[in-house]
Amino acid sequence: MNPISESGGTNNSKAMQSERDYISHYDSPLGGITISSNGAALTGLWFDGQKHFGSTLARVREERTLPVFDATKRWLEVYFRGMDPGSTPPLYMKTTPFRMAVWEILLTIPFGRTMTYGEIARILAERKGLRRMSAQAVGGAVSHNSIALIIPCHRVVGANGNLTGYAGGIERKLRLLKMEGASRNAFFIPENAPAE
Repeated sequence: MNPISESGGTNNSKAMQSERDYISHYDSPLGGITISSNGAALTGLWFDGQKHFGSTLARVREERTLPVFDATKRWLEVYFRGMDPGSTPPLYMKTTPFRMAVWEILLTIPFGRTMTYGEIARILAERKGLRRMSAQAVGGAVSHNSIALIIPCHRVVGANGNLTGYAGGIERKLRLLKMEGASRNAFFIPENAPAE
């Protein structure tokens, strides 16, 4: 598995509120992207203006050139050419243990494939030794993913193939799945989908 560090839980609130983050920008075919780092690992990747944008960013931000930003931009260049970039840059998750468990499952979804919220809930319940897990709780964790694309929350769909629930916008989610070559025949945007 890719190098991932975890920050979260009640005993680690200071780590979640770091004093300074480093940021950089990337212009993608689907809009501007802001990326953040603690200096060594990637801590955030958001489409500019998306829901929950910058939710884990420190108050003090400094634009800087870093090796992890170079690695992330190389990853994005390959990805936006419609190819699987393979391994990820080092990641540091500023999150809770529950969200971390969900995001670790997201990292297992292959390029060009999808998984439903219910499937993730079943995997998580099995890992935790529970009879069942709420797909809605999983949806909440997926929607707060702070490292879009690299942790592929866009590959999570509803049970019937509906494409609700992407912080970057449903149309962008559809374009990402199309670019990856995911089977589009099974996907639809519900008529009552909220504007994102």
